[in-house]
Amino acid sequence: MADLLGTTTRNCGALSITFAVLLSGCQVQPSAEPRPKQPNIVLFFVDDLGWQDVSEPFHTERTDWNERYDTPSLERLCREGTKFQHAYAHPVCTPSRVSLMTGMAAARHRVTHWTLNPGEPRDRQRHGMLRPDWNTSGLSNDPATPKAICAETLAQRLQGAGYHTVLVGKAHFGAVGTPGADPRNLGFDVNVAGHAAGAPSSYLAKNSFLRRPDDTLWQPPGLDFYHGSDRFLTDVLTEEAINKADAARSREQPFFLYLAHYAVHTPLDPDERFVEGYRKAGLSEPEARYAAMVRGMDHSLGRVLDWLDTRGIADDTIVVFTSDNGGLSASSRGGVKHQHNSPLKSGKGSGYEGGVRVPFAIRWPDHIAKDQSNALPVQLEDLMPTLCDLANVNPQCPDGRSFARTLLGKSQIAHPLFFHHPHFWGLTGPGIEPFSAVRHGDLKLIWFYQSARAELYDVVHDVGETKNLTRERPDDARRLRAMLRAHLTECDAQVPTRKDGFPVALP
Repeated sequence: MADLLGTTTRNCGALSITFAVLLSGCQVQPSAEPRPKQPNIVLFFVDDLGWQDVSEPFHTERTDWNERYDTPSLERLCREGTKFQHAYAHPVCTPSRVSLMTGMAAARHRVTHWTLNPGEPRDRQRHGMLRPDWNTSGLSNDPATPKAICAETLAQRLQGAGYHTVLVGKAHFGAVGTPGADPRNLGFDVNVAGHAAGAPSSYLAKNSFLRRPDDTLWQPPGLDFYHGSDRFLTDVLTEEAINKADAARSREQPFFLYLAHYAVHTPLDPDERFVEGYRKAGLSEPEARYAAMVRGMDHSLGRVLDWLDTRGIADDTIVVFTSDNGGLSASSRGGVKHQHNSPLKSGKGSGYEGGVRVPFAIRWPDHIAKDQSNALPVQLEDLMPTLCDLANVNPQCPDGRSFARTLLGKSQIAHPLFFHHPHFWGLTGPGIEPFSAVRHGDLKLIWFYQSARAELYDVVHDVGETKNLTRERPDDARRLRAMLRAHLTECDAQVPTRKDGFPVALP
């Protein structure tokens, strides 16, 4: 429990022997035994897309936000597959991406905030609280990388099972100059435009994807061919993804395509293919641009689905659609801050539902039920074991739990979902402060470290987290606090410290 006081740093070389099987060179050797035919996998990952930033409702009813956006391709995917109403990510990008790729809880991998330069914390220190000693270098395959987590990735495991692995778009796994900055060190045979930065300098190819000539740190790499053209980055990445997947299809092995769009992250550049219609509809310029970026992302999904149909491989391909955190609402958008995800409270960076609940849909014809809505709570770290399970690959992960049984129509008991973001994000707003949380059943408990307070909500019947139940249901509050404390202890989690030297209060 000493590490809960933030006094030590975990890096690749400091992991316990428990996970040695995952860390030995971060590689898995292919099995000599014959395997059943394995499906292709397309993981379509969107950046900063909120739970309601689509025309397909993931709530029990349609909302005004669903009416604003136009995402027919996602609607198609949901009609042809299953959507999950209670799907979760972490409140900011890099923790979600590391959890997705490793099946690890954020408290365990300690990449608990977004990364850029090695050894350079991106979190603020406020209100007399000091940041924890977290893994600022992100994910790595080299045990010698300081302040990084070394763990086998989903791409490595699929690669070891015979898959050809392709990343197109945003990586944001490891800091600049570290092994994790290059996805090819993390199990991807092909990398297009993925590097250490978590957003593009610009989406406009006519500007060489640069907002300023000196902003090359944020310029998506390897896309020089498109510089000077009138293309939008979302469209360029779709083109590259289809080309690379087409090449992979010709190989005598299944493929894993990780299409991770930079959209709909800022900057809100105008996608001229779609923006004018939203302007004419009366949206403010920021909101028209945002809606156009959502439409462009969905157009990309449609192109991928159409390509699968054209090549005759749709029935042999699992397609997953989701986002890395809740929708941005604290800055850059038009309208009232912290209201862009309502009825969910707050947005990106927050421990409330607006910061962590995301859209999620999955399709695999003849295996996964069509046009179904599922209420099982799931989290991004559950994707690695689930996809491995469906692909007849070892699903063992440190924290993630496979929900393949649910997808295949069998009964399954929900497991607790844990969140750990012990940081002040760069922006402020409701719930945007250091926290840990657990959701179990209908209940979610959030522990805020600055004020040492617990908040308990029934997020099924009170999705907007309007009624704190800690006094009304003290036994449930104690039970969930104990569950959260046990998880943090088991993971050797790090938490903030107080500037005055007194220990921070734990759940």
